[in-house]
Amino acid sequence: MLITAEQKNSRQSDRKVRLVANSVKKLSVPAALKQLAVMEKKASTVVMKVLSQAIANAVHNHGLTLNDLTIQSILVNSGTHYKRFRAVSRGRAHSILKRTCHVKVTLTSAPPALTKVAPKAVAAPKVSAAPKPKLALKTQPTQSPASAVKKSNSTKRTTKKATSVAAKKESNQA
Repeated sequence: MLITAEQKNSRQSDRKVRLVANSVKKLSVPAALKQLAVMEKKASTVVMKVLSQAIANAVHNHGLTLNDLTIQSILVNSGTHYKRFRAVSRGRAHSILKRTCHVKVTLTSAPPALTKVAPKAVAAPKVSAAPKPKLALKTQPTQSPASAVKKSNSTKRTTKKATSVAAKKESNQA
């Protein structure tokens, strides 16, 4: 059973109220009330009032208890804007928008059904009779350092220098 409560044209920005509403979505009603009571935002009182209206509707109209209720959704939409003007220099005026919002809370009477998950079967430890032979990896032939040096397209002089340096390293290692 769905129980709804709505408040329209609340004098608060919809973005600020939505921030608070998203923090209590999908919670049980007692947990949401505790969460809203400790928040230090003005918007938490707006959401708390609408939530208490929905709780009162559920208790009075449908005879439900507080612990049976969960929040299904909280919708926060923008309302009308009050337009005001502020005087600025040179006789001009800048507009100010005083925003409002609509808050709608929907409660469900039963907590969401929990599905039982079958316990995982415990696998028996593997016992091997003899160790398996390791596969031989294909090895690539090693390149000489002179051929491994990346040749640049800038000048032939740097290429000759790089090959001579690589050849010296190879002779020192041997």
